[in-house]
Amino acid sequence: MNDPQRELDVIVYGATGFVGVLTARHLAEHAPAGTRIALAGRSRAKLEKVAGELGVDWPILVADADDEPALTTMAERARVVLTTVGPYAKYGRPLARACAVTGTDYVDLTGEVLFARDSIDENHATAQRTGARIVHSCGFDSIPSDIGVHVLHAAVQADDAGELTDTTLVVTRARGGFSGGTIDSMRHQVDVMKKDRRLRRVGASPYSLSPDREAEPDLGRQPDMVTLPGSDVDTSVRGHLAPFVMASYNTRVVRRSNALRGWAYGRRFRYREAMRVNGPAAALILKAALNGLVIGFALPPARFLLDRILPAPGTGPNEAARRNGHFTLDIFTTTSSGARYHARVKATGDPGYAATAVMLGESALALALDRDRLPESPGGVLTPATGIGDALVDRLRTAGLEITAERL
Repeated sequence: MNDPQRELDVIVYGATGFVGVLTARHLAEHAPAGTRIALAGRSRAKLEKVAGELGVDWPILVADADDEPALTTMAERARVVLTTVGPYAKYGRPLARACAVTGTDYVDLTGEVLFARDSIDENHATAQRTGARIVHSCGFDSIPSDIGVHVLHAAVQADDAGELTDTTLVVTRARGGFSGGTIDSMRHQVDVMKKDRRLRRVGASPYSLSPDREAEPDLGRQPDMVTLPGSDVDTSVRGHLAPFVMASYNTRVVRRSNALRGWAYGRRFRYREAMRVNGPAAALILKAALNGLVIGFALPPARFLLDRILPAPGTGPNEAARRNGHFTLDIFTTTSSGARYHARVKATGDPGYAATAVMLGESALALALDRDRLPESPGGVLTPATGIGDALVDRLRTAGLEITAERL
């Protein structure tokens, strides 16, 4: 659906939160002239303050995250709703549902596998009927992963070099802080899975976001917590590889993209993510720390301590820290013909804040303004690659991200 006659192009919901303000600022500075944008949230006074600080005269819309009728009325006014209000499992389901019902495109920042699974089950068929593109995970989780594999596959396809097989994303360089919102989402998921064995199985499955688990190929174990020498992936990768904190989510998004495309990447496509560190000891320490974090959230005494020392929701680094952040992700693959390919996604700005605001804002603009360049789709709960695709790649490159793919 996505009626071009709707009065607004983009609604920024959660515009008073830390990432919401950053995203609204990006849109104020970079959206094309004439783009119709509104700020939305639960407090008119706070929204008006944000508008004043940004120097914009945008409409102000008020709706609580649990007021589905108000959210539906809001969604009906726009082509795209962009939301930063998480944890999404606690606060996001009514808005995603409202957008699916009203045929309104939707983007968010979720890295929550259980929320994404629920959204697929609740909204995919409805969104296909209305034409809405419900695109989760349009920030550092999981655009670099999903779009990186997208351009890698395009390069292989252009060369007629076969299908993707063993593929590894390496966080080669990164500087930035943990997001308070990401930490809060982890807390919530641990709480839910601790009480329900079925949800633990969903979270553990490598195909937990796939449209049809039974149709997926049997490729054996695909662990998220990998440690191995960097040279095992490519001779250019120095040091050792350790678990990447978001691998358990990003890998499932990329596998969903493959399945939604009819396994275009390949039926033998195995995908993993890891972070480069200096040596095997550092890799083992990081693996233990990540396991300890999850266990700590599940144990009340440790949870109390973690809640006191980890970033709180709605907080983030100062401007200098955001500006000095950066990330470089390298993706390596071997094709079914034996060819080797490499893709890179690189950006300046703190990954979870400054760079994420750019990726989220450009995702919304692509959906609102680049309709003729979006991938063919009847709608549904999609991924950045399957829902926005090359239109997003071009916008991100224009916004300063390096996105490349080459044959080695």
